[in-house]
Amino acid sequence: MIHNNASLEIRVGIDVGCYNHSIAIGLSSGELLEEFEIAHRPEGFHQFFDHIRKHCQKQTCSVAVAMEGFNGHARPLDSLILARGYRLFNINNLKLARFKEIFPAAAKTDEIDARKALELFQLRDYIPTAKGVLQEVGLCPEENAILKRLTRRRRRLVKERVRLFNSLQDDLHAVCPGILEITKNVRNLWFLRFLTSVDSLPKLVRLQRKSLLKIKGVGIKYAGLIHGWQKRAQFSPEVEWTGEMIQEDATRILELHSKIKALEKKMQAVAESSKIATILSSLPGFGAISTAELAGEIGTVERFATESSLAVYLGMSPLNKDSGKRKGSKPPRHFNSRAKTAMMAALDKHRKLVAESQHYYLKKKAEGKGHNQAIRALGRHFCRTMFKMLKQNTPYKYRE
Repeated sequence: MIHNNASLEIRVGIDVGCYNHSIAIGLSSGELLEEFEIAHRPEGFHQFFDHIRKHCQKQTCSVAVAMEGFNGHARPLDSLILARGYRLFNINNLKLARFKEIFPAAAKTDEIDARKALELFQLRDYIPTAKGVLQEVGLCPEENAILKRLTRRRRRLVKERVRLFNSLQDDLHAVCPGILEITKNVRNLWFLRFLTSVDSLPKLVRLQRKSLLKIKGVGIKYAGLIHGWQKRAQFSPEVEWTGEMIQEDATRILELHSKIKALEKKMQAVAESSKIATILSSLPGFGAISTAELAGEIGTVERFATESSLAVYLGMSPLNKDSGKRKGSKPPRHFNSRAKTAMMAALDKHRKLVAESQHYYLKKKAEGKGHNQAIRALGRHFCRTMFKMLKQNTPYKYRE
């Protein structure tokens, strides 16, 4: 069926699943044209676009698609939709839950959820709650899309490394009491190389000075500390089966260190072509890692209508929870946790470098706010500056 009305808009609702997606196609008038299911495979994507072409020709109508799981389970269907020039709307799950509380449905199935997306299109012009559920997705510069994947990968590896550090420290305390006294930090690379320099943990006691000095990072000072430990070293009986695990963890940490450094090198190279990363790097305290993460998570500033929207997305806009004489606030639930983590780390460094920001931070602390609350309060003001910088494509200019 081909429609010849130039003002016609085909609307598509997608309920995204791991292996199959439910599709509902309708008109802007509210008429339901077709419902079907596709597999999350190339042939399923071809089927999806074939169905849309049956109802619309590009020169006679536009297409708007609403879906859950943008940049998640929906990949790569979401990018294929944008590549076709269709308007794409992401369904905000938190706001959708709120909408369903106000307008409950009789039941919940994949087909009903796909039709719900079409219903949201109809209601968004009249009900603010429905409008908030559908968030239009703009085209993201390729360099920022790459940064998003690289920084998220790095964050996962960093978290794995932290877990291994904690496990390694606990195991060393139990298996070899006193060995941690030779280092101020179990994270020292020379110490990890020392642990993995032999095929069995008890053999560390027999390493000679000449062998110790061959370990990268172990100089005369550390060799002396190790030699002092060797004289009083003692291992618990469980070293027989736990020692191998300790060395495996130390080896994995060294591998993770190399991989994280390699990722950071790639991130810095890609960030050089990112306008967002370049502009944000002009802010004092906003280092290479934080700006790369923020550029990747923000994607494009065009997705935010106002600076307050950017503040909410970054987790810098607290919600009011005043009740009677009690005054207070709480952080919003619908924010990007990765962007918030990067923003908090950058702001903490920034306020230590800029006296004006440090003064504001201390002022909030004096008012009774905790460290994180004071940082978020500073961040709320910063979002106004960041939004203006990104909109006008101008770097930060610090007033002396």
